[in-house]
Amino acid sequence: MKIGKYTLYSIETSEFGLDGGAMFGIIPKPLWEKSAPADEKNRINMVTRSLLLVSDDRKILIDTGNGTKWDEKYRKIYNIDTSQYSIEFSLAKYGFTAEDITDVICTHLHFDHVGGNTKIENDKIVPTFTNAKYWASKENWRLANHPSQKDSGSFMENDWKVLVENGMIEIVDGDETFIDDIDIYLTNGHTTGCMHPLISDGNNTLFYGADIIPMAAHIPVPWVMAYDINPVVTVQEKIKILTKVVDENWILFFEHEPNIQACTVYNNGKHFKMKSSVIISE
Repeated sequence: MKIGKYTLYSIETSEFGLDGGAMFGIIPKPLWEKSAPADEKNRINMVTRSLLLVSDDRKILIDTGNGTKWDEKYRKIYNIDTSQYSIEFSLAKYGFTAEDITDVICTHLHFDHVGGNTKIENDKIVPTFTNAKYWASKENWRLANHPSQKDSGSFMENDWKVLVENGMIEIVDGDETFIDDIDIYLTNGHTTGCMHPLISDGNNTLFYGADIIPMAAHIPVPWVMAYDINPVVTVQEKIKILTKVVDENWILFFEHEPNIQACTVYNNGKHFKMKSSVIISE
């Protein structure tokens, strides 16, 4: 898919699983398991999916997934599997390497979104994308480095500490434009200062859902994660976003949906629903 000066590629980086109850909050299991069946540990199947934007002068990666720094204990807890998908494999599929990446936009600093920022090499944590500038929002940076007890387990300093040491992090206000032809839509329900890149050329617009709408099953407004720090705000934000997605025919990109890269949405008069799936790249 091409939008404006950017060619878009869907970059799957891992398969993993999180607790279905946590992923769907107050929604009863008999409802959510129709869309996302759980395993014997109540985990639902998910992926980490990044988006690569390629122009003549930049190769921009939005989020980097779980990464590979996990020990066996946590790999089993989160059912992390990189045997089928990895950053390196998915980039290579389209003829790119980690060294080609010029920019990494961190929507927010939860481990399943920025775990691939760094990697272990010769027993040391090093940047994965050695030639890239990493972008993070000021509000989320503040929370990640001073988290509450509720969300401290979602942030892992090893995902960015070495980037700071190497001068590779750029902290921005979040809703300001810092890369040409990429607007930023800011949300605060899932976490503070979550950046959602918006790529548009006047004819086509893609909205990067991140964790405000992580899977197709989360399109209905009340289907909100228990992980969210302010679920009431998430609901309000989803209404505004989904209304724009429908009215302006935006493409909604999924970061955690295992079977669908993106989709369009319609409103049947009562609820928002998926209209049709969209393939970003084969």
